[in-house]
Amino acid sequence: MTDSSIPTTAPPAPTLGEAFNYWLKLGFISFGGPAGQIAMMHQELVERRRWISEHRYLHALNFCMLLPGPEAIQLAIYISWLMHGVKGAVMAGVLFFLPSFVLLSLLAGIYLNFGDVPAVQGIFYGIKPAVVAVVLFAAWRIGSRSIKNEVLFAIAVLAFVGIFFFSIDFPWIVLAAGMLGAIGGKLMPAKFKAGGGHGASNKQYGPALIDDDTPPPAHAKFTWTKLAATVIAFVLIWAVAMAMIAGSADLFGMGAFFTKAAFLTIGGAYAVLPYVYQNAVDHYHWLTGPQMMDGLALGETTPGPLIMIVTWVGYLGGVSKAVFANPVMAGLAGAAVATFFTFLPSFLFILVGGPLVEATRGELKFTAPLTAITAAVVGVILNLATFFAWHTFWPKATAAVPFGGPFDAIPMVIAIACFVALWKYKADIMKVIAVCALLGLTLSFLA
Repeated sequence: MTDSSIPTTAPPAPTLGEAFNYWLKLGFISFGGPAGQIAMMHQELVERRRWISEHRYLHALNFCMLLPGPEAIQLAIYISWLMHGVKGAVMAGVLFFLPSFVLLSLLAGIYLNFGDVPAVQGIFYGIKPAVVAVVLFAAWRIGSRSIKNEVLFAIAVLAFVGIFFFSIDFPWIVLAAGMLGAIGGKLMPAKFKAGGGHGASNKQYGPALIDDDTPPPAHAKFTWTKLAATVIAFVLIWAVAMAMIAGSADLFGMGAFFTKAAFLTIGGAYAVLPYVYQNAVDHYHWLTGPQMMDGLALGETTPGPLIMIVTWVGYLGGVSKAVFANPVMAGLAGAAVATFFTFLPSFLFILVGGPLVEATRGELKFTAPLTAITAAVVGVILNLATFFAWHTFWPKATAAVPFGGPFDAIPMVIAIACFVALWKYKADIMKVIAVCALLGLTLSFLA
């Protein structure tokens, strides 16, 4: 954009209807994981529409990066809350995940009814090794940014050993890492300084509706009364929702579990997936390990945050536990419960923390405990990649006989090729998975 083409006046404020149209569109096109979603919002909201300035956008993003939960949807909630208050926050958040919820629920129903068709099995045969590569690439990407010294590397190794060899639950690993970070931050502060992050760019796109010096709107101003009222309102919403499903022990268990999981998604969806797996597969038996992998594969190819895998888990869990006699009703009930309780805390974090952030407007820093937790997350994600690789390369193996049955070399070759494509050639994740799905389908006809 040349100087002569830079606008000199701020755009008009969008109506609630205009904002609705944008957030609905974003819900249908938000592919590419959090990085892609954040880039899409920057291009549209900062560069093209100029609803918010780049500095304010990055300020909000830095806050969302510190929170548990999916940062992209929380950023959408934050920006829409600034513009249109609580109504805007609810609208943006729901529309961000609603298309993905409908699509994954539909795919789960099709999967349960037609998953044993050879062509469908062939597609998943090709997709599974791609998922191994995607998760491994996520570990590398996060690790390359966050593990800057031998102390953080040791924390990552300890996290991997703890969850892989001793099956320590994810929350305990997070707690231990946080304590190590708190202690290490005092004893060795240089080792726990966070690097990277989102710095402000010098790009200018003209005056924004919410510009660098625009004061917070009245609804975004902090008061202790507003904070207390917001917390009480969310506790009541949660309690009423739990009371509504109290008649079903399985749905009630889902509500309690996904509420807890929502507060543990530090480091993104990949970090909490092992915790979801441990409980959904091993403890509650809502679905099997291979079904979890299939759901993750579909989650990578549908719009919305990757944590939408919980919709898949809830749908299959509702059916497997027969929470209703009708399997479609059972699946939708499970999917709705898992999704609602996973995302409810995201709204709480923004509506409670947003006014505090707007009041300070200071540059937010990663704390030493969070730095240590991020390092531990790398080890946890590596464990997830190892687990998926094990099930993919030794499809008939069991915990009792970890390398039982034949070794399948074809998925390993596919996984290596996918990782190279992602790492060296920066290939698009969706395109990689699509190619692998076609390859698997082709192999199913040749078998």
